Amino acid sequence: METSKDAYWKANIRLVIGCLIVWFTVSFGCGILLVNFFNQFQVGGYKLGFWFAQQGSIFTFLVLIFFYAIRMNTLDRKYGVRED
Repeated sequence: METSKDAYWKANIRLVIGCLIVWFTVSFGCGILLVNFFNQFQVGGYKLGFWFAQQGSIFTFLVLIFFYAIRMNTLDRKYGVRED
Protein backbone atom coordinates (compact mmCIF):
# COMPACT_ATOMS: atom_id res chain seq x y z
CA MET A 1 0.00 0.00 0.00
CA GLU A 2 1.21 3.48 -0.89
CA THR A 3 1.92 5.79 2.02
CA SER A 4 0.80 9.39 2.16
CA LYS A 5 4.41 10.54 1.77
CA ASP A 6 4.86 8.47 -1.40
CA ALA A 7 1.57 9.71 -2.87
CA TYR A 8 2.56 13.32 -2.11
CA TRP A 9 5.93 12.82 -3.78
CA LYS A 10 4.37 11.21 -6.87
CA ALA A 11 1.85 14.05 -7.19
CA ASN A 12 4.67 16.60 -6.87
CA ILE A 13 6.81 14.89 -9.52
CA ARG A 14 3.80 14.58 -11.85
CA LEU A 15 3.16 18.32 -11.47
CA VAL A 16 6.82 19.21 -12.14
CA ILE A 17 6.95 16.98 -15.23
CA GLY A 18 3.73 18.51 -16.56
CA CYS A 19 5.08 22.03 -16.08
CA LEU A 20 8.35 21.12 -17.79
CA ILE A 21 6.49 19.62 -20.75
CA VAL A 22 4.44 22.80 -21.19
CA TRP A 23 7.54 25.01 -20.92
CA PHE A 24 9.51 22.83 -23.36
CA THR A 25 6.63 22.81 -25.84
CA VAL A 26 6.34 26.59 -25.80
CA SER A 27 10.04 27.44 -25.77
CA PHE A 28 11.47 24.73 -28.03
CA GLY A 29 8.41 23.75 -30.05
CA CYS A 30 6.91 27.17 -30.75
CA GLY A 31 10.17 29.16 -30.62
CA ILE A 32 12.37 26.83 -32.68
CA LEU A 33 10.59 23.93 -34.41
CA LEU A 34 7.47 25.79 -35.55
CA VAL A 35 9.09 29.20 -35.99
CA ASN A 36 8.50 29.33 -39.76
CA PHE A 37 4.80 28.61 -39.32
CA PHE A 38 4.38 31.20 -36.55
CA ASN A 39 6.38 33.84 -38.43
CA GLN A 40 3.38 34.22 -40.76
CA PHE A 41 1.66 36.12 -37.94
CA GLN A 42 2.69 39.26 -36.09
CA VAL A 43 2.37 40.46 -32.49
CA GLY A 44 3.16 44.10 -31.82
CA GLY A 45 4.99 44.44 -35.12
CA TYR A 46 7.20 41.37 -34.52
CA LYS A 47 6.91 37.97 -36.11
CA LEU A 48 5.14 35.54 -33.80
CA GLY A 49 7.93 32.94 -34.01
CA PHE A 50 10.46 35.53 -32.86
CA TRP A 51 8.09 36.61 -30.09
CA PHE A 52 7.76 33.02 -28.82
CA ALA A 53 11.52 32.57 -28.84
CA GLN A 54 12.25 35.87 -27.08
CA GLN A 55 9.24 36.59 -24.86
CA GLY A 56 6.76 33.73 -25.00
CA SER A 57 8.89 31.21 -23.16
CA ILE A 58 9.67 33.74 -20.41
CA PHE A 59 5.99 34.66 -19.96
CA THR A 60 5.06 30.99 -19.96
CA PHE A 61 7.72 30.31 -17.31
CA LEU A 62 6.31 33.08 -15.09
CA VAL A 63 2.77 31.73 -15.45
CA LEU A 64 4.03 28.23 -14.64
CA ILE A 65 5.71 29.49 -11.47
CA PHE A 66 2.39 30.86 -10.18
CA PHE A 67 0.52 27.76 -11.35
CA TYR A 68 3.02 25.51 -9.58
CA ALA A 69 2.79 27.51 -6.35
CA ILE A 70 -1.02 27.37 -6.35
CA ARG A 71 -1.09 23.64 -7.13
CA MET A 72 1.54 22.86 -4.49
CA ASN A 73 -0.50 24.75 -1.87
CA THR A 74 -3.44 22.55 -2.84
CA LEU A 75 -1.33 19.39 -2.60
CA ASP A 76 0.11 20.53 0.73
CA ARG A 77 -3.38 20.96 2.15
CA LYS A 78 -4.54 17.64 0.69
CA TYR A 79 -1.66 15.68 2.24
CA GLY A 80 -1.49 17.65 5.47
CA VAL A 81 1.96 19.16 5.01
CA ARG A 82 0.92 22.79 4.68
CA GLU A 83 3.35 25.39 5.97
CA ASP A 84 1.75 28.16 7.99
